[in-house]
Amino acid sequence: MDKKIKTVGLFGKYQDQTVAEHILRLEEFLLGRKLKILFDQATAEHIAGAKSPARPRDVIGGEIDLAVVVGGDGTLLNVARDLAPHRVPIIGVNLGRLGFLTDIQADHMTVEIGKILDGDFQTENRLLLHAEIMRKGRIVHTAIAFNDVIVSKGELARMIEFETYLDGEFVHSIRGDGIIVASPTGSTAYALSAGGPILHPALEAIAVVPICPHTLSNRPIVFSSDSIVEILVTRIADQHAHATFDGQSTFTLEDNDRVYVRRSETEVELLHPSGRSHFEVMRIKLHWGRKI
Repeated sequence: MDKKIKTVGLFGKYQDQTVAEHILRLEEFLLGRKLKILFDQATAEHIAGAKSPARPRDVIGGEIDLAVVVGGDGTLLNVARDLAPHRVPIIGVNLGRLGFLTDIQADHMTVEIGKILDGDFQTENRLLLHAEIMRKGRIVHTAIAFNDVIVSKGELARMIEFETYLDGEFVHSIRGDGIIVASPTGSTAYALSAGGPILHPALEAIAVVPICPHTLSNRPIVFSSDSIVEILVTRIADQHAHATFDGQSTFTLEDNDRVYVRRSETEVELLHPSGRSHFEVMRIKLHWGRKI
């Protein structure tokens, strides 16, 4: 983070009553440091008593130097995708258990954010995924994902069939429940539950993880993040299939749709308290054994 912080954007988990008291306390703290505060409009609609103005999500990114997200990892994913084109650094404040991304606990947020504003922090850049869906030769949908792009079956307990390609080269055909294309950040999300590998956040890589493949020899594969992954949906039959982005938005697929996933041109910059350890977070979240 090279830019001097003058304006801070505040974002909170929607319709969560516990957010209001924390975010108002944070506003008071930041105003005390002579910073300008802007609320995300969707957040402000659920908070009474705020002193600072609000801006729509599609506007606020161009007016702030720093974003503070109060909620959990899901809230941060949502905000990060929208702010990515503006390259705004993000601090995550967690209201519950320690998050993979939101690693500052609410009870200590003013102390930790104060240290970050004083220059005592570490920076981490996370890659994003860009997805395009092609139908009959034209793009019908595009999306950005922080965690993953998933092609999966619909409501019926019936497999779908698809082919995967890497940079135009055929890799394999799969019959199963679907497939996950995950960033290093997303490798500890749904992909992990599906048996995928854990990728260190600093890796320039993408994981491709089948979901319940009918052939057990179909295993997860890790590709360079410079690659383009293509998924050709070859048979859905009489059911629906979906492309899902970070588990927060979806698009209905048809037979012969092609889903292209590549590294996005933009990244997310996360700011953490100094001394934060990625592996300590992993030990806590995944209940790994501690050093004896």
